[in-house]
Amino acid sequence: MLYCFVDDQKAEGFPVERICEIAGVSTSAYYDWKKHRCGMVTAGVLRERLLVNEIRQIHKTSKGTYGSPRVTVELCNRGRVVNRKRVERLMRIHDIVGHTPKKRTVTTIPYAAHRIPDLVKRDFTPGGLDQLWAGDITYIRTWEGFLYLAVVEDLASRRILGMSMAGHMRASLVGDALDEAVGTRGGHVDGVVFHSDRGSQYTSGEYGDLCAGYRITQSVGRTGVCWDNAPSESFFATLKKELVNRTTFRTHAEARIAIRHWIESWYNRLRLSSVIGYQTPIGWENHYRHNTQTLAA
Repeated sequence: MLYCFVDDQKAEGFPVERICEIAGVSTSAYYDWKKHRCGMVTAGVLRERLLVNEIRQIHKTSKGTYGSPRVTVELCNRGRVVNRKRVERLMRIHDIVGHTPKKRTVTTIPYAAHRIPDLVKRDFTPGGLDQLWAGDITYIRTWEGFLYLAVVEDLASRRILGMSMAGHMRASLVGDALDEAVGTRGGHVDGVVFHSDRGSQYTSGEYGDLCAGYRITQSVGRTGVCWDNAPSESFFATLKKELVNRTTFRTHAEARIAIRHWIESWYNRLRLSSVIGYQTPIGWENHYRHNTQTLAA
């Protein structure tokens, strides 16, 4: 029936006026038919309800952090044929929204008496794994006071390889994160370039000696220019938006457990990253290694 066709196409997001014109019926006749259908549900309406339920499930799994772009990608990964505009429309109609971040506070303490060059020049696109790492420090509010978090990220896959948390910002904080990152890679890190800001922890002799021992080359951005270490800033913004700003931590221990779980179980393994083509960091690494081995065979 023509009215059912119009109703189905309307459920797919097409304008009623245009569909009625194609079907050769008037919009007033269509709305009159719709008004007197005695509560019958068309196949199109039913499909839309099922789609909305799946969108809600994906949004809930992300703990309310996914917006329409990542929801659309996840639907496609599940075999759905759906475009972003339709997902955006349904999320708006049903009040399904991603979380909006709060403003952050800078924690960099610059140290001018160093001679470490900027080897990256804002080119954060290495050709493969373990070529370019980046790191930074941020703070986490708890009832016990600030907890400081340092991370090491592989800029090819955007995977967090190492992290360290403590109630201080001494050089050992960033050193512990680097030790964990090296351990994640099994100690095979010769030739890695590590990029950071000019914070005193990263430009200290202690950290320089640690990098030299691992045969890691240091690189630093300019003082006060956040874009010179944009990937780390972006990761912390995501962490704050999706976890920290939505959680009240009573103790440092609570924060440590929650943050490590979020990074290892969600961010590295399940969260879709737009920077790497809406893949997960570990998924990207698996594809990269598979392709590398195939080419070498």
